[in-house]
Amino acid sequence: MARRVVVALLGPVHWSPPGIDLAEWRAALAEDVVDLLATLNEVETAVAVTPADRALADALVWPGTAVYEVAEPTPNAVFAALEGYDQAAVLASDVPDLPALTVGKLLRPLTTRPVAVAPVEGGGPGLLGVAVRLPVPSWLPALDLETTVAADVRSGAPAPGDVAVTAGWRRLRGPADLATLDPAFEGWEATRALLSGSRRPT
Repeated sequence: MARRVVVALLGPVHWSPPGIDLAEWRAALAEDVVDLLATLNEVETAVAVTPADRALADALVWPGTAVYEVAEPTPNAVFAALEGYDQAAVLASDVPDLPALTVGKLLRPLTTRPVAVAPVEGGGPGLLGVAVRLPVPSWLPALDLETTVAADVRSGAPAPGDVAVTAGWRRLRGPADLATLDPAFEGWEATRALLSGSRRPT
């Protein structure tokens, strides 16, 4: 069986709901994504951060979870830091209610294709995540989860079919995204608590 890893990239967050501290909001989002990774089966999980954010990662990870320090918060930097894996996926960290099934759908195409991308639901710029077979294909462009879209990834591929586009999910990057959170959906406990006012800044 292929050795696979799913990495939460704790990149910058540029928006928070009114009245909520940006750093506290970022930490709550990241905590929920890290907790989601802990529920995944048949994959290893990890977190990636720039050195400046190492303390954030250490405060959130479960015991035994690997933390990778990368020079820049990009999927390419994360892939370059990994060793010993056959497949890897990098996820944005502002998706606290991401279904585990969506992560599985991102990895599934790697049995037949070298790269898979999950778009941001709603058609905005950026990606939810990207998965690759390792070593990374030489044609993979520089990726930015904030601005890259599936067409950018396909543009450098030998054939468009080399890049699978999988199910997307929305990221919490603005008021319109916040309004789509479903209180009945399980998970996202840290984000839920912060929004309800029951979690105070530490």
